[in-house]
Amino acid sequence: MRAVVQRVSSARVLVDGDTVGAIGRGVVVLLGIAPEDADPEVSWAADKIAHLRIFNDADGKMNLSLLEVGGEALLVSQFTLYGDARRGRRPSFVKAAQGPEAERIYEKVKEALSGLGIKTATGRFGAMMKIELTNEGPTTILLDSNKTF
Repeated sequence: MRAVVQRVSSARVLVDGDTVGAIGRGVVVLLGIAPEDADPEVSWAADKIAHLRIFNDADGKMNLSLLEVGGEALLVSQFTLYGDARRGRRPSFVKAAQGPEAERIYEKVKEALSGLGIKTATGRFGAMMKIELTNEGPTTILLDSNKTF
């Protein structure tokens, strides 16, 4: 499982011009799912996102988590995080989970974040989406359950 986590003051995702998910202060999580991802990766991702200390404390240091600041999460499926462009010019997406299985894992991550007490909005799985956000910092963190980066 891979995630791009961006600290935001607000964000929303649109499908066909309609807002389908929106948050205030919190994180936008672009989530890529691999075919082998299962419950352990779901738990890992939710825990990491909820406890990642990327919000400023009173001294201006990144020392507080999403849970500690009462932030929200906007979870957006992003199979292109598994794009492999090492050869040629067109990325290959063979390492990304497909269809119903990917959607099932995506929904489990949403449920796991919500279960930790994080208000979680989503995009629409498989749809062409537009994301509008105000990245604070900017602060963007890359996560990978296989720890390849």
